[in-house]
Amino acid sequence: MKLKKGFVLREVCGEKVIVGEGLETVNFGKLISLNDTAALLWEKAEELGDFTVEQLADTLTEVYEVSREQALKDAETLTGRWKEEGLVLAN
Repeated sequence: MKLKKGFVLREVCGEKVIVGEGLETVNFGKLISLNDTAALLWEKAEELGDFTVEQLADTLTEVYEVSREQALKDAETLTGRWKEEGLVLAN
């Protein structure tokens, strides 16, 4: 997977949000608020470029005391939401 170009993580009034910037996102008229964990995974996805659910789950197990099974479930749920919102491209 890859994050779609034109979407960036910003801090607005103390909240982390994904916003669309540029012509690629001209039809995207909303902000998506992320909690700290989701923002961490967004930043990891940005860092990796091409990323997998497994890599995001690895990040969760490194940072939090969470089982691999739970980390995979959470990463799958989050990336599924990102796909629904049109924020990521599947390889």
